[in-house]
Amino acid sequence: MSAVEGATSAASEVQISFGFGTDRGLRRELNEDSFLAADPLFVVADGMGGHEAGEVASRECIQTLSQQRILTAGSREATASDLQQALRLADARIRELTNARAGTTVSGTVLVEERGVPYWLVFNVGDSRTYRLSQGNFAQVSVDHSEVQELVDAGIITAAEALIHPRRHVVTRALGTGSDTEADFWLMPVEEGDRILVCSDGLSGELSDEQIHRALSTLRHPQDAVDSLIQSALRSGGRDNITVVVVDASNVNGGTGEDTLNKPTTAQLSTITGEDDTLPRMPLAEANTPAPAPIKKEVLESIPASVRTPDTAFDTTATLSHEENHG
Repeated sequence: MSAVEGATSAASEVQISFGFGTDRGLRRELNEDSFLAADPLFVVADGMGGHEAGEVASRECIQTLSQQRILTAGSREATASDLQQALRLADARIRELTNARAGTTVSGTVLVEERGVPYWLVFNVGDSRTYRLSQGNFAQVSVDHSEVQELVDAGIITAAEALIHPRRHVVTRALGTGSDTEADFWLMPVEEGDRILVCSDGLSGELSDEQIHRALSTLRHPQDAVDSLIQSALRSGGRDNITVVVVDASNVNGGTGEDTLNKPTTAQLSTITGEDDTLPRMPLAEANTPAPAPIKKEVLESIPASVRTPDTAFDTTATLSHEENHG
């Protein structure tokens, strides 16, 4: 499988290197995923709607984000408020183009700085995911906006049961469709040797967190990790489009970046037909499974004043290209 390697860049001492790839999978006629991997923004969007509508939704989301000056190369000034405004523009654009009949999930991270200190500003709408491997600790940063995640949070089902639940593909938030389009945000200081993974559910739906962690912690080059993860998802069934972006941070405060890899983990709109598609949640009265309100997570980290905005709620946990690779 061919893949394009991300270039290495540096700003304010922190060096960023990355890899990326996308694959249609083994059952899809089209690839409805889109992504952007260009410092400071790394993001994946997973379209839904079928008949190319999902492709339009994900592409417009990525294109809108890529056109924001605050998210262009060399900028480290983006805030959650800036990102939310850009996502609202994307939402409006998708609704205009598709008459609200298509939507997209979106997840990713922006590298920002506060007083010279680098931070990951992670954002998420839907069930695409952002993970972090840091100093040997591997965890999902983003929290899925899905019916099964709400059931897990409420203690009604276990995480293992969520993987096979009949409504596991129903999302509760998306851009372009539905009434809830607000993103969640997390702000985390960049640590030496950090590795960030952003992916569509075509990866997380095929591989366990343990399998993902193994690839991220043993393959030193980010492009090698991307290629390995995509191939593993294909071998596991490849039932959906698979998109993966891996971002490495080094030279944080002059560090060497050797502490993250090879350490053991400490925490182990019209609908599409097909059981493996991502679907927007229907009104509660039409759903087969009652979904309790999400449980709000407590803010665990101190947010710098210039990044925090009064109208933005932060949760902290512990998550322009449309190119297809052929295996």
